[in-house]
Amino acid sequence: MAETKDVEVVENKEVVEKKPKATSKSKKSKKEIKITLIRSACSAKPNQRKTCEALGLRKLNASKVVEDTPAIRGMIFTIKHLVKVEEL
Repeated sequence: MAETKDVEVVENKEVVEKKPKATSKSKKSKKEIKITLIRSACSAKPNQRKTCEALGLRKLNASKVVEDTPAIRGMIFTIKHLVKVEEL
């Protein structure tokens, strides 16, 4: 028996290659910030402890480099008395 392959037949239609969309932001233009936990979150409010955990700051002097976005800036504002922020 001859093997049959699944082939889709398209009549009178042109195949158009999809081009990647041009983005206005390049990877080099993304700003990053370094966040360092300088005070313990033990006695902080529960939402502040959870914010530290969400940023990946679990121990004193722990640092994380993250992308500078409005969401991250809001998280930093919540725990601004616990962290030190440096722009890279």
